[in-house]
Amino acid sequence: MAEIAERANVSAATAYRHFGSVDEILAEFRFGVGQRLREYSARQKVRGVALLQTVSEHWVGLVVKHGDAMVHTRSDVGYLQRLRDGAQYLTVQADALRLPIAEAARELGVPDPGDEGMFLWNILFDPREIFDLITTVGMSQEHVGRRLVSAFCGAIQRWDRDVDQL
Repeated sequence: MAEIAERANVSAATAYRHFGSVDEILAEFRFGVGQRLREYSARQKVRGVALLQTVSEHWVGLVVKHGDAMVHTRSDVGYLQRLRDGAQYLTVQADALRLPIAEAARELGVPDPGDEGMFLWNILFDPREIFDLITTVGMSQEHVGRRLVSAFCGAIQRWDRDVDQL
């Protein structure tokens, strides 16, 4: 907390008056990033997979821009449970993605995957994994966005199939 306060040019006491922990600060920060993603998503004129592509690529750009601050939000509770419990930093992100995911599913000829689609998107677009692909594999930010959207589209097309058909 002291390091965060120093970087924000406030005292640690001031930081503690506004936030009880570093996790609260990071959740608030991620909420702000989610708001920017939601606003970006709402402004888009494209539909279908193209909408998912542009919103997802914007997310990758936000992750890269904001670096490590995007990685540190952790919980012992699963993504969908936190989403259903109303974790603001996740609900705002979900608001940005519901329409793009539904539009992509419609274009791909599959039912809207709803929360399960959000779950799959979250797994693929986790900031840790984005950074891993960029730093370890050497992919460009643009390539990461394209590849992850392609993987997501394949995942939702196969999600409802009976596992015995695999």
